[in-house]
Amino acid sequence: NIAAGSRSISPRAPSPTPALKRKGAKTMRIELCINGTLRELDVEPRTTLLDCLRDQLALTGAHAGCEHGVCGACTVLFDGVAVRSCLMFAVQAQGSTVTTIEGVTPGPGELSPIQDAFCETHGMQCGYCTPAMILVAHALLADNPEPTRAEIVEAIAGNICRCTGYAQIVEAIARAAERLRGANRPSEA
Repeated sequence: NIAAGSRSISPRAPSPTPALKRKGAKTMRIELCINGTLRELDVEPRTTLLDCLRDQLALTGAHAGCEHGVCGACTVLFDGVAVRSCLMFAVQAQGSTVTTIEGVTPGPGELSPIQDAFCETHGMQCGYCTPAMILVAHALLADNPEPTRAEIVEAIAGNICRCTGYAQIVEAIARAAERLRGANRPSEA
């Protein structure tokens, strides 16, 4: 689990906002684990995972960019894999684990090592692509703790950033990888 390992799953937390439904629309009940919390939701079958996260759960870290799966701004982790939430229906997430940027912090007011590296290297400017870039980095480093520069570039290739030029993002992911491996720790005397 990307979220803090000690975080427990609470039983069926209520949705913070009412579902946005069309009058007379049929809904389906789904259950999924969002950021370590088991959620039970009623969604229309046509509702994308992105809209469900943003509108029903008030998790606004996943952004609606192109809504065609091209820009990557809507990226979330689906059972640990980076996916475009605008291309997936919420009902397809039934029984799965979804992690958003709100779920990667070790605790309230803290940053994950990857988020911290992005701050240190100025791997963000406007911030629109940042949540997705960080989630892609989490997925990459979970599978490959020592990626090459080329592997980092390939991992983020599906995410568009119009501000940074990508150099700082690549640097942030490389720095986070070092830290997560312990390679960047000061030597003990």
